Amino acid sequence: MLLRPEMRFRDSSLLRGLLELVYPPACLACARVLPVSAAFCETCDTALERVPPTCCRTCAEPGAFPSNKCPRCHLHPPPFSRAWAPFAHEGPVARAIHRFKYEDHPELARPLAELLAEEARNFLSRAPALLVALPLHTRRFRERRFDQTQLLAGALAKATSRQAPVGLLTRARETQRQVGLSEVERSQNVAEAFVASPAVAGQGLLLIDDVFTTGATTRAAAEALRAAGASAIEVLTLARAYRLT
Repeated sequence: MLLRPEMRFRDSSLLRGLLELVYPPACLACARVLPVSAAFCETCDTALERVPPTCCRTCAEPGAFPSNKCPRCHLHPPPFSRAWAPFAHEGPVARAIHRFKYEDHPELARPLAELLAEEARNFLSRAPALLVALPLHTRRFRERRFDQTQLLAGALAKATSRQAPVGLLTRARETQRQVGLSEVERSQNVAEAFVASPAVAGQGLLLIDDVFTTGATTRAAAEALRAAGASAIEVLTLARAYRLT
């Protein structure tokens, strides 16, 4: 039997209400149980740091630059047209991402994606509809048992009525973690690490990741997508790191 739209809406709301009884809403950063559904508790919410409006118009590096381009993007134009993140990779957002990636909390993909959809509403209004997750290598996927960026991209696609197919971009070789590497070492580490599917040819793509630092990994992924014929590439992440980590 087909349900009328209003009945499906009621059933969905009821199911969500029952789930919140069993799994009450909690702060994404500190896991404190909340009286109402929200991304962060009051303490963590007041500590959020957003990306400043004065920044590089290509990669969101903070600061005032000639022609609105940071030295990195001016000297070495990236293979994507623009990259942006709503939050600085500090405080509660950094903690939430760490819980999601390294503390076995794949269930945080949905609330983080909903937060990203809300905070990046203006960016998304002009962004490509096809989402591509920046993937893990197979061995790291087996260790972690989930690909956090693919989960994030899938949840963001659902929240914004987009698509995030699996397999458009793969990590062809395992790379060292970028944490602790210099900017030059980061670029060398991920050079030619990705392979894109021929299915991206002629497509406008929105590349999704959790954190953007120097953009070395993002550049390598975008170069692979360009090589496979992608017509346009933009980048959206949850957070923007302002120093090497």
